[in-house]
Amino acid sequence: MKKVILTCIAVLALLGSHTQLKAQNMEEEKNPTTSVAPRLSEAAVRNHEAWFPGYVSKVKETDPDLIEVFDNFAFDEVLNYGNLDTKTRIMVTMASTIAQHAVNEYRMMLRAGLANGVSPVEIKEVLYHAVPYVGIAKVIDFISVANDFLTENGVKLPLPSQSTTSPEDRFEKGLAVQKEMVGAEMIDNMYKNAPENQMHIQRYLSANCFGDYQTRTGLDKQMRELLTFSMLVSLEGCESQVKGHIRANVNVGNDKQKMLDVITQLLPYIGYPRTLNAIACLNEIIPENK
Repeated sequence: MKKVILTCIAVLALLGSHTQLKAQNMEEEKNPTTSVAPRLSEAAVRNHEAWFPGYVSKVKETDPDLIEVFDNFAFDEVLNYGNLDTKTRIMVTMASTIAQHAVNEYRMMLRAGLANGVSPVEIKEVLYHAVPYVGIAKVIDFISVANDFLTENGVKLPLPSQSTTSPEDRFEKGLAVQKEMVGAEMIDNMYKNAPENQMHIQRYLSANCFGDYQTRTGLDKQMRELLTFSMLVSLEGCESQVKGHIRANVNVGNDKQKMLDVITQLLPYIGYPRTLNAIACLNEIIPENK
């Protein structure tokens, strides 16, 4: 008998809890507190729509607080800084996503690129340019994503070749471009000082990194160096190479302010530690005039 009474009490308690929960859910439906739309600035809304026309973010529904903070920052404050045009902003961000192996964000940059004048050839060249700096192990995933995206948008593959070298002249042409961008004296010293068992790396840099990739058409030298800089600052432990390509950027006509504009553009995507590391490298190579 006692067991029956205890069971009845438990059932009544359970029913009471269910009724209370149902009433609470009905109240939340009438007065929702978790589905408040993010408070976005006019500039953030306008710029986001310009980058991603017609795109409706699911994250905006599930994480409105995050979207409010991120979009107001990335698509208002950050885009208000510097003089980079929209196309350049998208391309350097695209390069950064490849370096970080951020496949989903890369898909978004493809959408933004095609909507803002980045050609299929330029999309492909950003990918090819990434190989010597990021490695094919990462880039191959993005090749598949880009191919699917371009095909879905009516682009016939393969695209026209942008190669300007042959197996016979890639070293010679690459070395010439390397000296032009990095400095002849520095390259001569690299060859002079390289140990014999490491000389092959110097030749690879000239023939492969510069001969096979930097000599390609589809992107000019200024853009290629901005892309290289973007990828290097997005990676970890590449400060030495970052400094080298700060000098290369200057040699091809990209000044300190332009590189600072790129770093600022990438900040929402790479975070503050890598941003501050990049700025430290920039200030070391090109000190501020106080």
